[in-house]
Amino acid sequence: MSIKNVVLVHGGFVDGSGWARVYARLRKAGFNVAVVQNPTTSLADDVATTRQAITKLGGPVVLVGHSYGGAVITEAGTDPNVKALVYITAFAPDKGESVQTLIADPPPGAPVPPILPPQNGFLFLDRDKFAASFAADVPADEGEFMADSQVPWGVNALAGAITDPAWRHKPSWYLVATDDRMIPPAAQRQMAQRAGATVAEAQGSHAIYVSRPDVVAQIIEQAAARH
Repeated sequence: MSIKNVVLVHGGFVDGSGWARVYARLRKAGFNVAVVQNPTTSLADDVATTRQAITKLGGPVVLVGHSYGGAVITEAGTDPNVKALVYITAFAPDKGESVQTLIADPPPGAPVPPILPPQNGFLFLDRDKFAASFAADVPADEGEFMADSQVPWGVNALAGAITDPAWRHKPSWYLVATDDRMIPPAAQRQMAQRAGATVAEAQGSHAIYVSRPDVVAQIIEQAAARH
């Protein structure tokens, strides 16, 4: 019996509104969908907010995370209602790891995200470099809107370490965005392989959930049907 509940978890610098097109496709396909609005202040706060959404839907859930949202679902996914995890070009940390540790030693030649120095404990991307790094395949006006509506990303959220990675207990799926300039595709593949995830690849930027909602919705539907 396929799962009919989906919880969508956004990453850093953005909010849940970027899921709008994926949400519309999933709703049309008959899913009940909750879109989490994480404060992105600390991993613990974001996990608590995500677990509220899981509880509110009730019943079996496919838990989906983009980017930093992958760390959130890795920690929150141990909730007994979560039956499958879907990582959309996302971090999939192991026990004791955090986003901070995963990005600490980028491979030679990897693109460096244009993260500005912390401001009062929060991070932003360089506004003028946002589109090229985060949303290169999103229409220019939409990319500018994303750059100008950035959500401050707390450094404490990056440092939040995983206690019990849900992917060690639950089946997982992973969508690699092959043109991602925020998380190198090679790093995505490595994390997906370690998690034992069912992997799909598609051409797209870090914002593939915005630019290619059909591809993203499709892998979520696969997880719902094959958990």
